[in-house]
Amino acid sequence: MRTAVLAMALLLLSQVIPGSPERCWKFQGACREECTKNEKFYILCWSGKLCCVKPQKVPQLSQDLN
Repeated sequence: MRTAVLAMALLLLSQVIPGSPERCWKFQGACREECTKNEKFYILCWSGKLCCVKPQKVPQLSQDLN
């Protein structure tokens, strides 16, 4: 129980601390207005910003149609 409360407190603080971007895509990406040149847009964040992820972390879609 104490661990759950501590985890919730840390999660809340990470959202409040200025300079720490909102995390997305299994904590592999960051929500930003624009992605940097070494990142790819993958999905939208809850805030409407772009979820910017390093290209090697973006899942590849299968082309198999069978």
